[in-house]
Amino acid sequence: MKVTDLLTAATVNLDLKSTTKREVLDELAQTLERAGKLNDLAAYRTAIDKRESESTTGIGDGVAIPHSKTVAVKEAAIAFGRSKEGVDFQSLDGKPAHLFFMIAAEEGANATHLEALSTLSTFLIKPDFREKLMTATTPEEIVGLFDEQEAVSKNVAAEETPADKEKGYEILAVTGCPTGIAHTYMAADALKQKAKEMGVSIKVQTNGSTGIKNRLQPDEIEKAKGIIVAASIKIDVEPFRGKPLVQAPVTDGIRKPEELIREVLDGKAPVYAGDGSETHTAAQSEGKKLDIYKNLMNGVTYMLPFVVGGGILIAISYMIASFMKIELKPVTAVSGVHNFATLLSFIGQGNAMYLMIPILAGFIAMSIADRPGLAPGMVGGLMALTSNAGFLGGLIAGFLAGYTVQLIKWLFRKWPQSLDGLKPVLIFPLLGIFVTGILMFLINQPISLFVEAMTHWLGSLGTSNLVLIGLILGGMMGIDLGGPFNKIAFTFGIAMISAGNFYPQAAVMAGGMVPPLGMALATTLFAHKFDRAQRDAGKVAYVLGAAFISEGAIPFGAADPIRVIVSTTIGSAIAGGLALLFHIGLRPPHGGIFVIPLVNGNPLLYALAIVIGSLITALTYGIWKKPLAEKQPAEG
Repeated sequence: MKVTDLLTAATVNLDLKSTTKREVLDELAQTLERAGKLNDLAAYRTAIDKRESESTTGIGDGVAIPHSKTVAVKEAAIAFGRSKEGVDFQSLDGKPAHLFFMIAAEEGANATHLEALSTLSTFLIKPDFREKLMTATTPEEIVGLFDEQEAVSKNVAAEETPADKEKGYEILAVTGCPTGIAHTYMAADALKQKAKEMGVSIKVQTNGSTGIKNRLQPDEIEKAKGIIVAASIKIDVEPFRGKPLVQAPVTDGIRKPEELIREVLDGKAPVYAGDGSETHTAAQSEGKKLDIYKNLMNGVTYMLPFVVGGGILIAISYMIASFMKIELKPVTAVSGVHNFATLLSFIGQGNAMYLMIPILAGFIAMSIADRPGLAPGMVGGLMALTSNAGFLGGLIAGFLAGYTVQLIKWLFRKWPQSLDGLKPVLIFPLLGIFVTGILMFLINQPISLFVEAMTHWLGSLGTSNLVLIGLILGGMMGIDLGGPFNKIAFTFGIAMISAGNFYPQAAVMAGGMVPPLGMALATTLFAHKFDRAQRDAGKVAYVLGAAFISEGAIPFGAADPIRVIVSTTIGSAIAGGLALLFHIGLRPPHGGIFVIPLVNGNPLLYALAIVIGSLITALTYGIWKKPLAEKQPAEG
């Protein structure tokens, strides 16, 4: 399949009217919709925004390639847009973008589609080709340029030669990006092109959406001078143990190929000693060491399925027990299961929820120290659980284990290479578990006393104090639409669930549902103030809000941040305060409308709190928002 099977005259716009990044994305998405390529415009735009939030697709040299693979796409396609004046797209080189290629791939996109899309990205690194695109006068000419380039470039890709196989490649490389569509192949082509200019033989493995292509072989690794990993996804670097290894983000592969190659050729690349783990890129590893929030969220992400599944089963078991007038006692062994309600409680409380704290601690430690941190973290988390240090103890155990293993790695950095195989199977688990265990033994008791005191304090609060906590937690859920404040409040709610206090999480979920529901309601009540794309986004926000996904309000917040954030914070705070005024508790930490019947308290009052908060957000924003005729604030 050729690029021009996906890029047609109908999806070419040579005169973009947009002056901001968001407007460009809207205009190109609408081009795809008019061409009949999308199932759901609003859902596709949400997917594009999600990809942009991970890293900019403005690759520099005046080119941007926003892209997404989603069920909102009916048929794979490419929309091309051109802006003579240029648009600030937060590009990697800080310069305006003029050429925009919006890639739409179906969720189940086949290999031929994805290969055609990757071919597009390789064309765009050529300056002369970009210049031709800037001077073309008709959509048909644009399509013809790609046909011409397809013919010229058919056999240009660097290929193995018998000589290469015999003597091996001087440099090997691996590229990969989160979606595996554009950046993966652009980095590969940039490295190949620069290596050819420098007279260096190179082989590049691409970890794209269609799978791993051009896989590096053990004998090639053995003969190579060094390896470059230019990737923004997890890459297994264990096969490169003992070889000079350069690790960098995939964007460096596109922007700085010569620097990466020089680092290997000049002998500046560090030799990878290996530790038995799958390792992120250097940029990501550095971030892991410094970013406490990211490490915490890694633990929470892996813990959440245990909490959600277990919490809902426990809530259902209490409903059944109440209906059947059965006294539900804690069950710790199969022999204690005598009816369906106690079976659900045994599965949820005695097993799923029991794993919550060890899983949290284990994956926090793994985020810090990679795979060697998992076992010490889980052991530390289990010790926190069994000594009543609770969720707080699990948090401390995770970070303690992670940094302990990092210290052990550093202490053994000069271990003889012949004994490296002992590190992952003996040294790291033995010393990591031992040191973490000793430290947790020493600090578990004071942590336990603190947790008990905090739980007792929360349990003794009167209605007015509970409402204040609800206002604060609800407001935190609405102030940054899924950002750090939102996640801190959510984590606190889960901590309180593990301590047996279900009030805070009720405020958290009510506050988190309000932003998308409130913005969706605003698009309904004040439809004349929103364009078609925003009204479509409102329909999606109804669904996301009902499912307790605060990020559903992000498209609105990105376009009009001040008004949206103020409106959502007010509505979320009121919803959280009302939930606790009504003395609502929530055992399941997630689930949105699907778990409202499972709350401790009156489900109708809880639903009323969410509706009131959403309505206040909708009215605040709808009245405050400027009419469509007036220019909205530019993207910040």
